[in-house]
Amino acid sequence: MEYTVVINGKPEGPYGPDQLKALNIQPGTFIRKPGMDDYKEAHEFAELRELLGFTFQQTAPQYFASFDQRLLAMVIDYFFLILGYAFLVLFSFAFIEEKTERIAVSVGGLPLILIAKFIYGSIAEASERQATIGKRLLNIRVTDLSGSRIDMASSFGRNTAKILSVAPLFFGYLYSFLNKKQQCFHDIIANTLVIKDRLI
Repeated sequence: MEYTVVINGKPEGPYGPDQLKALNIQPGTFIRKPGMDDYKEAHEFAELRELLGFTFQQTAPQYFASFDQRLLAMVIDYFFLILGYAFLVLFSFAFIEEKTERIAVSVGGLPLILIAKFIYGSIAEASERQATIGKRLLNIRVTDLSGSRIDMASSFGRNTAKILSVAPLFFGYLYSFLNKKQQCFHDIIANTLVIKDRLI
C-alpha cells in the first residue's frame, strides 16, 4: 500500500509504510491512499495508528453540506422513488382496465411516495453509509454532533422532525443559511449534522 502525504501544504509521494516512518508524520497529517477521493488525518487509518503509534482522536466535523447540496440530494431521492412508483402504477394497469379506476389508483397512491421517503431515509441515514442514494452521489452524510453514525431511533426522530422544517414556508430549511453548521430545524432537534468530505 502506498500513501500520498500532504507536506507543507503540498501532496507528495507516494510513500510506502517503511518510508512513512522516516517522515515527520503527525496524527493530524493529511494522507490519502489509492481509491480514496479525499484526504484523511493519519490517526484515522487503523494501519497507520499501529505503524506510527497513534491513537484515534475523535474530532468534531468542520465541513458541512450546503443547502443546495442537500436540496439536490433530496431531488435525486424523490426522482428514484417517483420512478419506482410510476413502475408500480403501470404494472397495476395490467389488472385495471377502467379509466377512472386507473386515475384513482395513480392519484390515490401518491402519499405512498412520502411514506417511502420517510422509511427509506430513516433506514439509509442510520446505516453504515449514513446516507441515501442522493446523499451518497454528492458525498454527504448524516452524523451526530461528533461526526459519528446515528442510531435508528435518532434517524427516525430526525426525519419525523422534518415536519417542523417544512412549516411554515420551509423556514426550518432556510434556517440553515443562518446557522454556522448549516443545520436545519430537524438537525437541531435531533442533534445531527449533514457533513461533506474534506477535499484538498
